[in-house]
Amino acid sequence: MKLDYLKEILTLHYVYPLTFKKFQKLQQHIGSINNLINVSSTKLSSSLSISTKNAEKILFQYKRILNTNLIEAYNSANIHAIPFYHEYYPKQLKELIDPPTVLYAKGDISLLTRPLKIAVIGSRKATDYSKIAMDYIIPALVDNDAIIVSGLAKGADSFAHHATLKYGGRTIAILGHGFFHIYPKENQRLAEEIARNHLLLTEYPPYVGVQKWHFPNRNRIISGISSAIVVTEASLKSGTLITTEHALEHGKDVFVVPGPIHSELSKGTNSLLKEGAIPIWVGHQILDELNLFLRG
Repeated sequence: MKLDYLKEILTLHYVYPLTFKKFQKLQQHIGSINNLINVSSTKLSSSLSISTKNAEKILFQYKRILNTNLIEAYNSANIHAIPFYHEYYPKQLKELIDPPTVLYAKGDISLLTRPLKIAVIGSRKATDYSKIAMDYIIPALVDNDAIIVSGLAKGADSFAHHATLKYGGRTIAILGHGFFHIYPKENQRLAEEIARNHLLLTEYPPYVGVQKWHFPNRNRIISGISSAIVVTEASLKSGTLITTEHALEHGKDVFVVPGPIHSELSKGTNSLLKEGAIPIWVGHQILDELNLFLRG
């Protein structure tokens, strides 16, 4: 792909971050993203199903930002822009209903090409029970070169990233915002460590802040790039269950740590077990189930 094409994609994504299906629809309507500079606000309004006023704003910002060298700006900030056609763009994401058009990465993007990626997730209010579970599950995964994927959130996500670092593994953190914002703030140092030696990944341009509705979107990427999902603790109304729904829709195994029957944070996980999730208590069970167990 030509450099100009990348520049135009990144400019539109900066101004108006379309998902891939909407981007494809736009291209079908206007012939090519190269033609956007000359498209009328009326046509853009029709293509994107938005108001003419919003289309005018997008076109104005697009023409303004097009004069900025975003590729150079991202490179200088150690941000890798990975559009849908890039060799490191995970092919599994294109199986989603709404894949991201562009991914933004900080760190070792070669981790995206590693074959075995396991998502380890759970409640933001996770207890020491999740920490104990990580110590039983993550070492075997790390020993067999699995990349541990999670969402950098409080609770189970943070436990998963920290446990992976403790056991010498590699981890990918999927963010629900751009790189100029780290959430939660207490994970700033963890995010910096992951950006240096592992991988931070997001579908949002760097300036995009934290919005509550971003996190369900982020969950589809956690599931999308992973071979399987492990859940440690979750209440019945946990956002974690959104991730498991994505995984099940795409035929991926969901592994669950059985929890004590008196705990609110086990009601969601025990319910998943009732629905057919696979109970586990050590990491080797996951590898056996995926037929990827390697003899030591």
